[in-house]
Amino acid sequence: MAISVEALQQRLQDAFPGDRIIASGDGYHFQVQVISAQFSGLRPVQRQQKVYSCLNDWISTGELHALTIKASTPDEE
Repeated sequence: MAISVEALQQRLQDAFPGDRIIASGDGYHFQVQVISAQFSGLRPVQRQQKVYSCLNDWISTGELHALTIKASTPDEE
């Protein structure tokens, strides 16, 4: 079953409440931009791990095949 952009965006919004989430994709390949103060002081790989952690179940089942992540703080925008 393919994941919708809306479902992905909602899952990320739940994990990053009040932060800016931009998602696009075709059901299997997605691009997300997460702008969150939670990323302050984290290295890029740590930021991506934080995003992946709320999506691991979809990744492990293959529902989410490919994900490109841009993770930044509000100050970096």
